[in-house]
Amino acid sequence: MAKAVCLLSGGLDSATCGAVARRDGFEVYALSFDYGQRHRIELQAAARVAQALGVAAHRTATIDLRGFGHSALTDDIAVPHNQLSSTGIPITYVPARNTIFLSFALAWAEVLESSDIFIGVNALDYSGYPDCRPEFIEAFERMANLATKAGVEGRTRIRIHTPLLRLTKADIVRLGSELNLPFELTHSCYDPSPEGRPCNECDSCLLRAKGFREAGIIDPVADHAHL
Repeated sequence: MAKAVCLLSGGLDSATCGAVARRDGFEVYALSFDYGQRHRIELQAAARVAQALGVAAHRTATIDLRGFGHSALTDDIAVPHNQLSSTGIPITYVPARNTIFLSFALAWAEVLESSDIFIGVNALDYSGYPDCRPEFIEAFERMANLATKAGVEGRTRIRIHTPLLRLTKADIVRLGSELNLPFELTHSCYDPSPEGRPCNECDSCLLRAKGFREAGIIDPVADHAHL
């Protein structure tokens, strides 16, 4: 069975991406990050999802992006509420986050002698992050095959799999449902309460709610009394 490294935040998209990798016959190695994010509770969700997916291994890399800040997720900047916009790059963008995450995934893939990395980026219903675009993924894949010993020696060719790239959020919810993904284990909110309850007002919550609503599926995580 081929091995694949799958980036797993514990959110809806990454969990669905992991389920796709499993469906496609890969032995999944899940990689999460404790990077100083304010919504660190997502790591508990990642552990739950990894267990539910039956991954071969789940590792959490610790890096401190708070040292650079300049994001509402890693700095003392308020997370915007009820301000979902289709223009501009929001303050919840973490500088170079996916570049950093994919670099770690690339390192683990080389150690595992794996040619496959899965990431749940989406270019349709998303927050406007530059590192979720297909141009970025294509460029990183080219770089990855120049940057590794295995790639230079021709022993492998790294492939970055983005099965959700051109799906709407509703499509992602439907796909997760088809794959029997336990949505109740996931966490998407950028600004949760101390108890971990979603705010239902940040852009991540709004996009998630939009997806479930348009898919006609009830979100077991959402605080429906608040909506």
